[in-house]
Amino acid sequence: VQLQASGGGLVQTGDSLRLSCLASEFSSSPAVVGWFRQAPGKEREFVAAIRWIGSRTFYEDFVKGRFTISRDNAKNTVYLQMNSLTPEDTAVYHCAWHPQTATVVVESPRGYNAWGQGTQVTVSS
Repeated sequence: VQLQASGGGLVQTGDSLRLSCLASEFSSSPAVVGWFRQAPGKEREFVAAIRWIGSRTFYEDFVKGRFTISRDNAKNTVYLQMNSLTPEDTAVYHCAWHPQTATVVVESPRGYNAWGQGTQVTVSS
């Protein structure tokens, strides 16, 4: 599977961005597609995830109420709508593919076996 993330940019505090993750070259559906982010000098952290089948979504506490993850299966694309951005949201955002496995821990990067190249989000104060 190939993942291509896009939509990042430089915005001001309070602005919004929508990230996209286009999946291609896959032969079977994933369990979930997730978004992670990594700021300079920090570890990669979970942001949100969505089941490929069904509507269940997962969010880290610091984005609840501000970010919304969605998908368009017909376009093989997962979106991350980010509102009310703050400088603390500045990071490289990666989308990731979690295959169908017996156990799915959406918050851990370990189960994801494919990653997009990342898209930079910079929020100025």
